[in-house]
Amino acid sequence: MTPMQHPTQHPPDAEDRRAVSPVICYPTQSLPTPDMALRSARRAAAQKVSQVTVPPRQGRTFEVPAGGFFRITSIDGPQVGDLNLWNLHDHSERFYSGKTRALHGTHITTGQQMWSSFPTLRPMATVLEDTLNWYGIDPFGGSVHDVIGTRCDPYTHALLSGGDQYHHCCHSNLSRAYADHAGVAPQDAEKYVHDVLNVFMCTGFTRDTGQYFMKQSPVRPGDYIEFVAEIPLLGALSACPGGDCGSEHSSDKTPCFPLLVEVFSSDDPWQEPAKNGYNRSHGR
Repeated sequence: MTPMQHPTQHPPDAEDRRAVSPVICYPTQSLPTPDMALRSARRAAAQKVSQVTVPPRQGRTFEVPAGGFFRITSIDGPQVGDLNLWNLHDHSERFYSGKTRALHGTHITTGQQMWSSFPTLRPMATVLEDTLNWYGIDPFGGSVHDVIGTRCDPYTHALLSGGDQYHHCCHSNLSRAYADHAGVAPQDAEKYVHDVLNVFMCTGFTRDTGQYFMKQSPVRPGDYIEFVAEIPLLGALSACPGGDCGSEHSSDKTPCFPLLVEVFSSDDPWQEPAKNGYNRSHGR
């Protein structure tokens, strides 16, 4: 048998290989498009039913009925937030940031949806309004409302800081918020905390090393992002210890501000999206 010849590090056709055109992994032409006019009309008739203020470096939960709406607003200063969503009645159905990213891209805005985990894989929430949709993609490749960051957490912080114990990372904030809601210990709650929608956060990947970066958010007091709850939701929001994430996170040095969550409800009938149609046989 002839020994396998290992490819050279730089093949002669290297530039041709790099020039191959990319293929979109998940073409979305057949993806159901949400009726935004219907949702906007429903929103016009909705009434505010509750609100919660999320203090700086803390997390809070909120509930939204199916067909209702929730709005996240930066109120006193530039502040980003980390958002988790669960099915209100079944917390095993939760936001799936990776699949949302695969379907819509690294950042989401008006008309795009937050998708749930397997096996349901259906829309949980639709972005109805976004006052930062003017930002687009900047010269660094950055944009706002990302589904690429995992959430700042005390484990990575300890790893990179030589063991420092910091308790107000977004993972911990969300764990405490869920724990308070469910009446369990934070250590039991954190298994329900998952990768987030980074609300208002401006992020991207460096072109030279491919590293995840953050930069100062363009969010201003009064800016908001509003969602339609496609199913009944339990939400948790952390006011990130990074403030506007223009310098650092996971510390108490950066100025931080509260975030406001308002919930609106409508009496009009609402049809929840069906659960995913795969039969779950997995070939058996």
